[in-house]
Amino acid sequence: MADYGKIPEVSLLRFLKHSANILKNPLPFHHNNFTEKGDSFRLNIGFSKSVIFSRDAGFLEYVLQKNQRNYIKSEIQTKDLAKYVGKGLLTSDGEHWKKQRKLIQPAFHKKHLANLLDSIKKAINTEYDKIETDKEIDIFPIFNHLAFQTVVKSLFSSAANQNEINRLQYITESAQKMLVKELRQPYLGWWFKASGKIDSYLKLTAEAREILKGMVQERRDSGERYDDLLDMLLDARYEDGNSMDEEQLIDEILILFTAGHETTSNALTFITQLLALHPEWQEKILEESNDLEKATSDLMELVTRSKITQQVIEEGMRLYPPAYFIDRVNVENDEFNGKILEPGENLLFSVHEIHRHPDLWEKPDEFLPERFEDGGKKYSSQYFPFGAGPRKCIGNNFAMFEMIIAVSDLVLRFKFQSVSGEIDIKPLITLKPKNAILKFEKR
Repeated sequence: MADYGKIPEVSLLRFLKHSANILKNPLPFHHNNFTEKGDSFRLNIGFSKSVIFSRDAGFLEYVLQKNQRNYIKSEIQTKDLAKYVGKGLLTSDGEHWKKQRKLIQPAFHKKHLANLLDSIKKAINTEYDKIETDKEIDIFPIFNHLAFQTVVKSLFSSAANQNEINRLQYITESAQKMLVKELRQPYLGWWFKASGKIDSYLKLTAEAREILKGMVQERRDSGERYDDLLDMLLDARYEDGNSMDEEQLIDEILILFTAGHETTSNALTFITQLLALHPEWQEKILEESNDLEKATSDLMELVTRSKITQQVIEEGMRLYPPAYFIDRVNVENDEFNGKILEPGENLLFSVHEIHRHPDLWEKPDEFLPERFEDGGKKYSSQYFPFGAGPRKCIGNNFAMFEMIIAVSDLVLRFKFQSVSGEIDIKPLITLKPKNAILKFEKR
C-alpha cells in the first residue's frame, strides 16, 4: 500500500457533497482545499480513484521539463478527448507524438506564419466590422467567431464553405460541453453510455470528419496552392518520405480547430474586458499602434515590435489562463520534495492558482502589465499559459501573433468600457468568460 502521508487528502464524501457546485465551477472548491491543505493535496473522486492537485510551480516545472520523460498525458486527453478529436498532437503520447511533432513543427515556424498574417488580419477586421457601437453587447461570441474564422482562413484560405464552417464550429463546441459533463460527473459515466448520449456526440464528430475530408479532397482536386496550413500539412513528409494518411491528417486538423480557436477566443475576451476596466492601457496600446503603423507596413515587424500590446496579453493570460489545468501521469516511481509518487498517479496542476500564487507574484490579483516590461523570461519557472518543455503548445507563436493583431486593431478602431465592472468566468475544458458585456464607441 502506498504511503500517502506526505500528501494531505480530501475525502470522497467532501467531493460528493460539493459535486453540484464543482460541476458549475470547480475553482472555489479547489482554492479552499489549497488554502486548507497546502500547495498539493489528494482528492478522492471514487472508492479507488484519486487525483493529486497541485499549485506548486516547482513541481509543475519538474514534471514538464526536468523529468518530463517520466510523465505522460492522462486519459483525460489521450482517451476522453481523443474519442472526439482523434489522435493528434494534443491527444497523443510516446513515439507517435514525437513523430507527429517533428512532422508538423515546421508549419508553425515564424517564416511560414508570416505568410498567414494578412489573411489573419482580414479575418479579424471582417468580424470587427460587425461590432455595434453605443449599445451593450456580449463580446465573447464575437471573439469566438473571430478565432474560429482565423483558424479556418489559416487552414483553408478562401476555399471554405461558410455553412460547413458553422457546422464544424457547432460540433466542436457541443462535443466539448459533453466532455465536461463526463469529467465532472464521473459517477454518471454508466448513464452517459447506457442512455446513448456519448454515441450521439460521437456521431456528430464523425460528421465533422466527413466535412473535413470533403474540404481536403476539394483542395487536392483543385490543384491550386494557397501556402496555408493545409498546404503545409499536405506537403509534410516523414523521414521515410511518406505523407500523413487521411485519418491522421483529419485528426490534426480537428485538433487545430479545437485547440486553435477555443483558447484564443477565451483569452481575447478576458484581455478586452481587462482593457475595458483599465482604459489607460487602451491609450498606451493606441499610441504604440499608431507609431508602429507610421514606421512600417510589414505585418511581421509590426507584430514583433508591439511590446506594450504583448505585455497586456501576457498579463491577461496570467490572470485568466485559458488552459487553466495541466494533467500528467507518472510512468515510474518518483519523488519530488518529499512527495512519494507511485506509478500511475493522476496529477492535475492548477495553472490558475500558480499564476495567482501570493508567494510568486506581487499583488497577484491585480492587472499590472508592466510586470512583463522586460519580457516573460524572469517568470519562466512560474508562468505557463502555453505549458512548457517539449510539449509546449506548438501554436504559441500563431496565437500570440493573432492576439497582438486583434488587440491592436480593436483599440485602433474603438474605445470600449465595461458595463458591470466585473469579470465572470465559466470553467469548462478551458477557462471561458461569462457575461462579457461591453459598450463600444468608434474612435
